[in-house]
Amino acid sequence: MVGRPRRHSRRGRAPTRLKVLSRHCPHPVGRVARSRHTVWQRATVRQAERGALEADFAVQRVWTLTDTLHVREEWLVIRRDLDGRLTFVLLNDPADTPQEVLIQASCQRYFTERTYQDAKSELGWADFQARKYRAWEHQVALTAAALWFVASVKLCWRQQYERDPELIRQLEVEVLPALSTANVRELLQAVLPVPQLTPEQARQLVVQHLINRSRSTRSRLKAQREHNDSS
Repeated sequence: MVGRPRRHSRRGRAPTRLKVLSRHCPHPVGRVARSRHTVWQRATVRQAERGALEADFAVQRVWTLTDTLHVREEWLVIRRDLDGRLTFVLLNDPADTPQEVLIQASCQRYFTERTYQDAKSELGWADFQARKYRAWEHQVALTAAALWFVASVKLCWRQQYERDPELIRQLEVEVLPALSTANVRELLQAVLPVPQLTPEQARQLVVQHLINRSRSTRSRLKAQREHNDSS
């Protein structure tokens, strides 16, 4: 129930902000996560270079109250990583959406954040300075075009160069690393008007980079297997 608070005195300005008069109190997400009634389930987020990324998830139907006192029915997905870190996501999917779909949808933010990090660290987005809004718009457009080009190069590389099963066996990994934004930048240095690397040097650098990442993945998988065997 929502209404305006009563005035207890004739002095002063009449209150204008709406106030919730119901006895029901809001529940913080942390309290919901610590509740013994919350049901958790272990799920694999995705297959990463360092092994399977797993976490515990709790999915509940909740009601949220906006600043305009509009009540919305949403899905609350709480993620608890193996180190105890808690994150949560609100989704407006229909009420009959399977929990597996909700869990996967709540983990898609990683790819968006990864794109922002690549734009800042590899494409110079974080170093831009301007005094006018139009210049900022131009920089954002150029950054988006560069990200689109990098994504197309990654896709073409994946379609034209299949993963070698023998290399997977030799490196003792489950997934070979994919081409990164830094790899594309290094390859471009070999074909730009003022190249800093020869094509052969660029190829060797990318290959060495991918092998180093595979070795790091192998070490992480070995540590996971030893941990599982000991437990």
